[in-house]
Amino acid sequence: MMVRRGLSPWLPRMVVLLVVLCSAVSVLYMLACTPKGIDEQLAFPRANSPTGKEGYQAILQEREEQHRNYINSLKKQIAQLKDELQERSEQLKSLQDHYTDSLGPGLERSNPEKTPADLLEFLRSQIDRAEVHAGAKLPTEYAAVPFESFTLQKVYQLETGLTRHPEEKPVRKDKRDELAEAIELALETLNSPDSDSNANHHMYTASDFIEGMYRTEKDKGTLYELTFKGDRPHKFRRIVLFRPFGPIMKVKNENLNMASTLINIVVPLAKRASKFRQFMQNFRSANFKNFTFIQLNEEFSRGKGLDIGARIWKGNNVVLFFCDVDIYFTAEFLNTCRLNTQPGKKVFYPVLFSQYNPGIIYGHHGSIPPLEQQLVIKKETGFWRDFGFGMTCQYRSDFINIGGFDLDIKGWGGEDVHLYRKYLHSNLIVVRTPVRGLFHLWHEKRCLDELTPEQYKMCMQSKAMNEASHGQLGMLVFRHEIEAHLRKQKTSSKKT
Repeated sequence: MMVRRGLSPWLPRMVVLLVVLCSAVSVLYMLACTPKGIDEQLAFPRANSPTGKEGYQAILQEREEQHRNYINSLKKQIAQLKDELQERSEQLKSLQDHYTDSLGPGLERSNPEKTPADLLEFLRSQIDRAEVHAGAKLPTEYAAVPFESFTLQKVYQLETGLTRHPEEKPVRKDKRDELAEAIELALETLNSPDSDSNANHHMYTASDFIEGMYRTEKDKGTLYELTFKGDRPHKFRRIVLFRPFGPIMKVKNENLNMASTLINIVVPLAKRASKFRQFMQNFRSANFKNFTFIQLNEEFSRGKGLDIGARIWKGNNVVLFFCDVDIYFTAEFLNTCRLNTQPGKKVFYPVLFSQYNPGIIYGHHGSIPPLEQQLVIKKETGFWRDFGFGMTCQYRSDFINIGGFDLDIKGWGGEDVHLYRKYLHSNLIVVRTPVRGLFHLWHEKRCLDELTPEQYKMCMQSKAMNEASHGQLGMLVFRHEIEAHLRKQKTSSKKT
C-alpha cells in the first residue's frame, strides 16, 4: 500500500506535465511559422528614414533579420522542450518500472493496468492468512502469537525485557502513533453515516473506548480489536481492524569491501590491572598488534579518556569502537561494527550479552569452565544488556562533528547516554541491535556503605540482576528446602 500511495500522487502530475509540454511545443511552432500581416510587414517609413525603393528594401532586410533571429530562438526553445520532454518520459518510465518490480514475483507484471487490483487482492489475502475470520491449526502451544492489550494511556505487554515493564506508557513515537491511528479509525467507522450505531444519533468519542488488543505476525500484518461502550448498559461496540503488510520490496543491492576499513579501539582504564591483562589477550586473539598507551595524571573520567583517545588519531577517517576493559569481543563482531557504520550516515549501538556470575551458574558442576566455553548465549548464562549504551561504533568524523562527550561528567557513567542522545537528535541513522560476538564479563558489584538506604537498595537490586537468572536466584533462596527434601529422599530410600 505504501508503494501505491507513493506513486499515485505522481502519475497525474506527470501526465499533466507531458500535456503542457506538448501544447507549448505546438504553440511555439505556430508562432514561428505564421506569416506576419501585410500592414505589419510593410509599415510606412519614419520621417527621417530613407524613402522610395531603397527605404522599403532596408526595412524589409531589417524585418527579415529580426524574423531570422526570432525563428532561431524558437528553434532553441523547442529543442530544450523536447529534451525536457524526453527526460520526463524516461523518469515516468523508470518510476513505473520501479513500482512494478517492487511488487514482487507474486503479482502480475505484464499488464500495468491490473497491478493495483492485484495488489489489493494480495493485501486482502493477508487478512485470511492472519486468523481474522477463522483459526489456524498450530503444531504446539508455543506457536500461538499472543495479543497485547492497551487503553488510552497504557500498554500491557508480555515481552518486557529489562527496560520495558508489564504496564507502561508507550515510549516510542511510532507505537503511540500506531495505536492512536487505530482508535481514530475505529471512531470514524462508528460515527460514519453508514454505521448502525448512528441510528440513535450517538456520537462516539475517545472516552467511550474501553480497551483494545493487538498482535503482529511478521509475515502478515497487525490485527486490532477495539471495544467501545454501547448506548446502553451491558452493550458494547467492537471494531476489528487489520494493517496488512505488503509485498517485500527490493531497496538496495550493494557490494561492500571492508578490507581497508581501520578500527581504533579506545579503552579508558583506571587500576584493574588483572582485567586489563585479560583484555589484552583478547586483543591479540582478534589479530590486533599496535596500541598506544596514554597516561593522564588527573581524576578519572571515562568520557574524557574516550574523548582524548578519539581525538589523538591523526590519520585518515577511521572507525572508533568505544570499549571497556571488562568486554570480550570476537573478530566477527568487528566486521559487524564496520558494516553498520558509515561516515555522515550511520552509527552503531550494539546490545551486548551480559554474563551472569559463573560461580552460581556452574557452581553445582564442581569447576568453572574456561572463559571461551562460558560465552554461550542462553537464558541461564546471561541477558541482553539493553539498558547500556557505552559500547558504540562510529566514524571519527561523526564523533567530532556531533561534539564528542560531555567532559563535565566525572567518574564512570552518564557520558554514554549523553552521547547516544546527541546521535538520536541528529540526522544520522542509529542502528541498535543485539549482537552475538560482544560480551560483558561478570565482575563483582560492590555497594558502598556511604550510600543512602534508597541508593543502597537500588544497588543491591542491580547486583541481584547481574548475579543470576530468576530461576537460579530462586534455587538459592529455597536451597534449605531443597536440601531437606533430598535428605528425606535418602532416608526413605534406606528404609526400603
